[in-house]
Amino acid sequence: AATYAFMFVLFGTFLSMTGGGDFFFNLAAAVSGRRTGGPAKIAVISSGMYGMLSGSSVSDVVTTGSITIPMMRKMGYSTSFAAATEVSASTGGSLMPPVMGAAAFIMVEYTGVSYPEIALSALVPALLYYLAVYTQVHLHSQKRDLVGMPPDQIPRLSATIREGWAYLIPLVILIIALALEYSPTYVALFGTSAVLALAVIRWRQSGFSLSVFYKGLSETTWRIITAAGACAAAGLVIAGLTVTGLSQKFAHLVYAMSDASLLPTLVIAAALTLVLGLGMPTVAAYILSVILIGPTLTGLGVPPLAAHMFVLYYAVLSALTPPVAVAAYAAAAIADGNPIQIAVAAVRLSLVAFVVPFAFVYGQELLLIGEPLAIAIAVITAVVGVIVLSIAAEGYFRRTLSGWVRIAVALTGLCFVFPSFISASVGVVLLFVLVFAGRIAERRRSGVGRR
Repeated sequence: AATYAFMFVLFGTFLSMTGGGDFFFNLAAAVSGRRTGGPAKIAVISSGMYGMLSGSSVSDVVTTGSITIPMMRKMGYSTSFAAATEVSASTGGSLMPPVMGAAAFIMVEYTGVSYPEIALSALVPALLYYLAVYTQVHLHSQKRDLVGMPPDQIPRLSATIREGWAYLIPLVILIIALALEYSPTYVALFGTSAVLALAVIRWRQSGFSLSVFYKGLSETTWRIITAAGACAAAGLVIAGLTVTGLSQKFAHLVYAMSDASLLPTLVIAAALTLVLGLGMPTVAAYILSVILIGPTLTGLGVPPLAAHMFVLYYAVLSALTPPVAVAAYAAAAIADGNPIQIAVAAVRLSLVAFVVPFAFVYGQELLLIGEPLAIAIAVITAVVGVIVLSIAAEGYFRRTLSGWVRIAVALTGLCFVFPSFISASVGVVLLFVLVFAGRIAERRRSGVGRR
């Protein structure tokens, strides 16, 4: 697993250092910079793209946040919200294939599921995470009347693609190799070779040199050593729990606390993973949590892949959860803000993302497991549900929503997120009622205004 992780992190590091990171940032700016809340949307999209390569929330915050946080503050965003946007977007990078904070390769060892299957299953939950953050950023920007960036500060989309399209080639090669079911080592080798070949061919644009090559190797080695040290420490703890039988006793305790019911067990598992992940690297938090709570989840009928993805999701979210939100502390250093306030704002911004793992445990179609039609329906309803829940979380849609309306909107979103025919039908009815009631309220307000 360490070999796989090193190769994929090396791929991401080289692609970023040879111009890929700048290309993805400019692409995000060209696509969303002119829109409402342009700077914040640039942060969300660029951090997601960079997170695909780095798989580290702190690294992502430091790299992209040094640009996006000052840019957001300049456009009128508060310090805490600007930093929280970057924290939320950067944290999700550890969920985005292919690197996924190296946890995917550990998951291969524990579950016996191939790496391409794990990467594919992680795709929809990761995209739902970014959809939730993007939607709340959009609504917050509308509520605060925060406009896009000036046109002269936004790169042209056509020029950006023309100058940087070649950086997509290594990613395409990576995806093709995954689809052809090559081993993770070969997949990463093909991708890294393509990056290096591209850097040499385009050495003037990429700035590639021996010093860049050595720097990429050293950065990758440092990241792997840091993760390996944390994993080794977690391994010692796990060995102690196993030898003393405490892990089995803990499983029995969870069974007793939850009365062998799945929903309470999932809540306990989420809370445990968030607590264990405070201040720990994602990989170490994932390993420790899955050893303690994984057998309990699978014992209640949750498939191993869904159980491991559930634990990984919350291990990733622990990076933005106070009081020890490591990503928030990194952003606070850039924004010169209060890390606890930033962490709280990041949790609010990522609130809907905390619901997604429950959805794919109850509906594995979101992990792309099942019949194509069932998968398509589950994904569509989840997308609608995430957008509706984001409206409830932000408390705004064209106008500020009252408390009761927010509760009704949240219930509607939950009906869509948890896929079943009955819940989706109830969600459709509630959505029509809310839209109808909203239009009546608007007509009444406009009538009063004319009087």
